[in-house]
Amino acid sequence: MVRTLYDLAADPELRFSPYCWRARLALAHKDLPVETVPWRFTDTDAIAFSGQGLVPVLVDEGTTVTDSWSIALYLEDRYPDRPSLFGGAGAVAPTRFVNAWADTVLNPGIVRLIAADIVRILHDHDKAYFRQTREARFGQPLEELCADRDSRLPAFRQTLEPLRALLGAQSWLGGAEPTYADFIVLGSFQWARCASPFELLAADDPVRAWRERLLDRCEIARDARRAA
Repeated sequence: MVRTLYDLAADPELRFSPYCWRARLALAHKDLPVETVPWRFTDTDAIAFSGQGLVPVLVDEGTTVTDSWSIALYLEDRYPDRPSLFGGAGAVAPTRFVNAWADTVLNPGIVRLIAADIVRILHDHDKAYFRQTREARFGQPLEELCADRDSRLPAFRQTLEPLRALLGAQSWLGGAEPTYADFIVLGSFQWARCASPFELLAADDPVRAWRERLLDRCEIARDARRAA
């Protein structure tokens, strides 16, 4: 049996999507082997079978699942004998909040700091697409968007106060052990870590200490190729 995950790639070894990292970390937590297929923004035909145009796309024993949150729910339901992603049914709703916070606060904050770095790592076939779509979204060239990122970094770091408050009370976002809530947020920082040399977190930030502890537990994330 081959389990396949279509995973956004700058090149075959450099994988950088926060949403694909969520799926990869969920599969690793469940100890489910998977073949990852590198996919680029313009490879629309490769995932046309899924009925939509975004990754991650998981194909598991003939079942196709799209969207990282749906993949997590599917894996939890399909493989209940494997380590739980949520730590119990009661944790699904709070984790959904973390998912929404990452999508609407954390990721938009990160992309405004690293977008110009992302375009540099992309395959030539994807550069024009990425630049055109993101510059239309932000209303300015990517280099201008990121030009003052050093001055905007403190404001971004301030948005992480909810994480610091929680990590001051417990070791992991999920409680006593890492859960999918941790993987959601790590996926966002892994996006920046793989795609950009810009360091989002101060050396003494508890969020950075949490990230490093979690990377030590997640071999696929710790060993991931990073942009030169």
